[in-house]
Amino acid sequence: MEMPLNRFKQGLHEGRWQVGLFLGLCSPTSAEILAGAGFDWLLIDAEHAPNDPAQVLAQLQAMAPYPVSVGVRPSSHDPNLIKQYLDVGAQTILAPMVDDAAQAEALVRAVRYPPAGIRGVAASIVRASRWNGIKDYVAHADAETCLVVQVETRRGLENVDQIASVAGVDAVFIGPADLAASLGHLGDSGHPEVRAAIEFALQKIAASGKAAGIFVTDPALAEKYRRLGASFIAIGGDTALLRNAALKLAAAFRDNAAPLTPSSPSLS
Repeated sequence: MEMPLNRFKQGLHEGRWQVGLFLGLCSPTSAEILAGAGFDWLLIDAEHAPNDPAQVLAQLQAMAPYPVSVGVRPSSHDPNLIKQYLDVGAQTILAPMVDDAAQAEALVRAVRYPPAGIRGVAASIVRASRWNGIKDYVAHADAETCLVVQVETRRGLENVDQIASVAGVDAVFIGPADLAASLGHLGDSGHPEVRAAIEFALQKIAASGKAAGIFVTDPALAEKYRRLGASFIAIGGDTALLRNAALKLAAAFRDNAAPLTPSSPSLS
C-alpha cells in the first residue's frame, strides 16, 4: 500500500482555492453525508465540539472513501493529544490559539517524527500506517502531514510575521470570532477594527509565502479576502447548516399557513 497523498497540503503549496466546512456534530453519518457534498476539505472540530480520538477515528473511517481532505482541530497544543489524532489517520492538524513563533515551533515538533520532532513511533498498532500496511510510512509521514496554525488573538496578530516564518508551518488561519473578542468586540466580527485586522493579517501571511485562510460565511467578503491573499476558507459548520435548514423548513409549513375556516356540512 502506498502512502496517501495529502491533497489539501498540496493545494496550499500550489495556491489552489479550497473551500471547506467545520464538523461539530460528532457523527460519522453526517460526516459521511458531507464528505460527498463537494467540499475540498472538512475539519473535525475537537476544540469546541465534544469529539475525542475514538469519535474522530469513526468519522475519518466514514469519510475515507470520498474525495475530500479531512483535518482535525485539537482542543490544545498537547503533543500527546496531537499524536493520537495523527495516529488515527489525520494528516492535517489545525492548531488553535497560536500566539507566537515559539508555540508554532513546538507544534511543528509535535507533528513530526524524530529527529525533526517528538511524535512517538508506533506504526505497527496505528491506523495512520494501516498497521504497517503502508510501505515505509514513517519515512514519508512528515512530508504528508500538514500543520495549519490559527491566529485569533491580539498577541497572535502582533506576531503574525514571526509565526508565518516558522519552517514547518504550512498555513496560517484567521479565527474572526476569537480575534474580535480579543480586540474588545465580543460577538462583532464585522466591526471595522476587526475587519482591518483580518485584512492586515491576510496580506502579511500571503507576503510571507505561506497559505492564508479565514472563516467567512459571506460570498462577497470571501472574494474580497481572496483578493487580499486568502487561498482557503471555511464557509460554515454542519451544526449551523442543520439548524438553519430546520428553522426554514418549520417556518415554511407553520408561520405562513393561512388560518383554517371551518367548512359547512354538505346538505346533499
